Amino acid sequence: MMRLPWFRYLTPDSVEEVVAILAGEGPETSVVAGGTDLFPNMKRKHQVPHTLVALRHINELKEVTNGDGLTLGAGLTLTDLARDPNVREQFPGLWQAAIQVATPHLRNMGTLGGNLCLDTRCNYYNQNYEWRKAIGFCMKKEGEICWVAPASKRCLAISSTDTAPALISLDASVTLVSKDGERDVAVRDLYQNDGIDYLMRRPDELLTRVKLGPAAGRRSTYWKLRRRGSFDFPVLSVAATVKLSDDGTVEHACIVLGAVASRPLVADAAAATLVGKKLTDGVIVEAGVIASKLAKPMDNTDFTLHWRKRVASEFVGYALRELRGDDMRETRIRIAQHDLERAASI
Repeated sequence: MMRLPWFRYLTPDSVEEVVAILAGEGPETSVVAGGTDLFPNMKRKHQVPHTLVALRHINELKEVTNGDGLTLGAGLTLTDLARDPNVREQFPGLWQAAIQVATPHLRNMGTLGGNLCLDTRCNYYNQNYEWRKAIGFCMKKEGEICWVAPASKRCLAISSTDTAPALISLDASVTLVSKDGERDVAVRDLYQNDGIDYLMRRPDELLTRVKLGPAAGRRSTYWKLRRRGSFDFPVLSVAATVKLSDDGTVEHACIVLGAVASRPLVADAAAATLVGKKLTDGVIVEAGVIASKLAKPMDNTDFTLHWRKRVASEFVGYALRELRGDDMRETRIRIAQHDLERAASI
């Protein structure tokens, strides 16, 4: 049986208290909200913080503010997001991402901020301590080699967050708070392509909220590939947002691939091919092929490498056809194994 290591548990009542603790305690301190990722990692000795700072009692992290767009507290649960009518109506891509995370029980606990800061994953890293010790550990924790690609100079663990690709496609930003004050960072700039140092957030900073600009006629969607239609992390995800003119011409587009690198990958070249054109079948296929060139999956997660790369163009196509207005519900259930309306009713 894997047990949690010993730790000190603090329950501050405000963001100010949290950032004061983070500044005073140093890097051996972690914040915890739902704990759906951190506690299993602690049991596997991936992270062994001396102090945990609980965020569940801080009400300001659970606020939703309407105004010039939508501001979401980082402490909102994924269930909160999935049940918020403003999220569903204005930003359906984010709603679809939230409702496809894990299971209802985990969505009840897991938070928006926690999903954005989700640790990178790998077949060689996400094992118990004894298993990792038997192979000599890996670069991400206690070892010197990346077992995915032994010649690699950096860790190739992948980003598995669902909400980040959706928020990047929507040009969202996050607020990071420390004793030095606040700073806003575009979600696109929050990540870097390194399985170990994957976040631009400093250890003394707390992610407090997510800011979305006005929907302004944008359409968004999120597609996720996983072996099982529930629970599993993505092995590929596609978030896409477009703004169409009255005659269906694309005025703005953004396509983001998730779970194929250590950070979400923005397919700017693929999106650029859409602007000024209508979403015809030929244009959609061209964009899918260009976007899939970014996907260079490694042997660090489920399914075969070549198939995961090939299917990336197909999933971009599904997303764009849905944004065009096609009814993709049957395809989503058959291919992505997820019935969004059924999930929303649970």
